[in-house]
Amino acid sequence: MLNAVGIDVSKGKSTVTILQPGGVIIRKPFNVEHSQKGLLDLSELICSLPGESRAVMECTGRYHEPVLLALHEAGIFTCAVNPHLIKDFGNNSLRKVKSDPADSKKIAKYALDNWEDLRQYSSMDTIRNQLKTLNTQKTFLTGLMVSAKTNLISMSDMTFPGVNELFSSPKRPDGSEKWVDFLASFWHVDCVRKIGLRAFTTRYQAFCKRHGYNFSEQKAQDIFAFSKELVPTVPKDAVYKELVMSSIDQFRSTSVNAEKIRQKMDELASSLPEYQTVLSMKGVGKTLGPQLIAEIGDITRYTHREALTAFAGVDPGVDDSGKRISKSNRATKIGSAKLRKTLFLIMSCLLQTKPEGDPVYDFLDKKRSEGKPYLVYMTAGANKFLRIYYGKVKECIRNLEKPE
Repeated sequence: MLNAVGIDVSKGKSTVTILQPGGVIIRKPFNVEHSQKGLLDLSELICSLPGESRAVMECTGRYHEPVLLALHEAGIFTCAVNPHLIKDFGNNSLRKVKSDPADSKKIAKYALDNWEDLRQYSSMDTIRNQLKTLNTQKTFLTGLMVSAKTNLISMSDMTFPGVNELFSSPKRPDGSEKWVDFLASFWHVDCVRKIGLRAFTTRYQAFCKRHGYNFSEQKAQDIFAFSKELVPTVPKDAVYKELVMSSIDQFRSTSVNAEKIRQKMDELASSLPEYQTVLSMKGVGKTLGPQLIAEIGDITRYTHREALTAFAGVDPGVDDSGKRISKSNRATKIGSAKLRKTLFLIMSCLLQTKPEGDPVYDFLDKKRSEGKPYLVYMTAGANKFLRIYYGKVKECIRNLEKPE
């Protein structure tokens, strides 16, 4: 006997319906509070049902996680499904009904119709969920960091115009940047040109030693000469110094926190079986690799490579009717926006590095040379990249599963 437990999750509570094949209702829709007692009672009810039981719910941000973990720890077959699959399932009525009881019935019917294809939640999914949560926070902090950096450049343009372009040193592993450290020590252009070249060279050497940067006397001379031509818009005043220092503190804090999360993401991703395979692909490094793994998730949940491109929303839509056959359609853009953004960053890296012999870059370059618009060749490149990703990661998983 099969028991499909359909759970419509919302904040703080869920609506549950239990069905058997043929539309037999075992339990009419009832509410369950997301409390220890409520989830324990639900687990005991499901465990007491005769036959095989499977609980299915939609992935609804963070709301479904307490229910998912509670049922999984109780030893119940638990599955979280993409909401798009449930939304388009069983719409065979002219009357549109949208309520929690109706949705829970719909989810239970979906579970019965797709019983063999349901994928059970596993302990490995815990790592992937942590990785995805970290990626969400990193995306948030990156937005704050961009805003803080823009604000800092705006402030520095009043006191030391162009200071952010003085150095080409890359960002350090701890998130610090040389031009920001320099601005903290020489916040106004008068801090350089009013003390003379010799005094500035001495102070600049001390600055490099204090922060661990390489010292160059020629660089000190170039900065001093550059400062002589600048025209600040505000005087060297304590009020403006406080504003600049405050902007520096804001940028540093967000940058350091974002870097900590990036390192944690790399640490978590390295424990997953596909980590080395993903990092071996061109355009993917220790920053974009964990982001890619976080948004794609477990490759085994995709039945074929077209399912992965559809999840990313980089697959071309279909718009045929009768004798009309459309040859060029826009990308669906139904799937994960974060995954598409990561893919576009990877495509940008490929266009910048131009790796020889890489099939994705060769494809991108070919489409670009044909005069295709930017979004067209970038989306097509992302589609090709995902197809190769699917094949490589799938093969990696199969090899690991082979008995020795």
